[in-house]
Amino acid sequence: MEHSKDPMGRAINEYWQTGDKTPVRVFSPMFDEDEMPVETLFRCFDDMPALEQEALRQARGKTLDVGAGAGCHSLVLQDWGIDVTAIDISPLSVETMRHRGVQKVLQQDFFTLSNQYDTILLLMNGIGIVGKAENLPVLFHLLDRILAPGGQLLFDSSDLCYLFEDEDGIIELPDTDEYYGNLVYQLQYKDTQGEPFNWSYIDADTVSEVATTHGYQLDIISEGPHFDYLGRIKRLL
Repeated sequence: MEHSKDPMGRAINEYWQTGDKTPVRVFSPMFDEDEMPVETLFRCFDDMPALEQEALRQARGKTLDVGAGAGCHSLVLQDWGIDVTAIDISPLSVETMRHRGVQKVLQQDFFTLSNQYDTILLLMNGIGIVGKAENLPVLFHLLDRILAPGGQLLFDSSDLCYLFEDEDGIIELPDTDEYYGNLVYQLQYKDTQGEPFNWSYIDADTVSEVATTHGYQLDIISEGPHFDYLGRIKRLL
């Protein structure tokens, strides 16, 4: 990834270097413009949402932290004695993680990995890395290669069905071939603008159905207060 098209990496790097708290601007056709406070990517364990805390508690063995950003999850696991490797496609994020003391960190595309791991972490709605819900089979084909025997993938996500709830509390999903949780985002930090990218928030039933089709099962570990959940994917026995 070129620095000129890496707004998140630049925001992370400048916050680490200078303390600059300029937020990352988030654009999507489905929502009004939003902002992401970059300092949240540097939070300690006590400041993490409950689902993320529980995911870290569940990590074991050789662990992969996917899309690690500033490395907050990896640093916690490292302090706990977990053998964790952090990966991110952003060179500036990788550089920052190294400076912060993450011992194993790689600039790496998740979908090109070949090493096996006992625990794979896709946190902060990380399962959306598949781009669209329809691409979930690609994730399970990858797990066939990189998930060690007896291993687990831990992820949190949200069901965006609440966006279609009317004033009477009735949810009516749009009548379209496109999955309702598929979004398009574009990020900007100062004058650095990234390319638009697909991201998906996938409900548990959809993940479970695709998992079973490919020889895996989904267990819900815990649920949050607003249609969010923490799931564990593992191979069917």
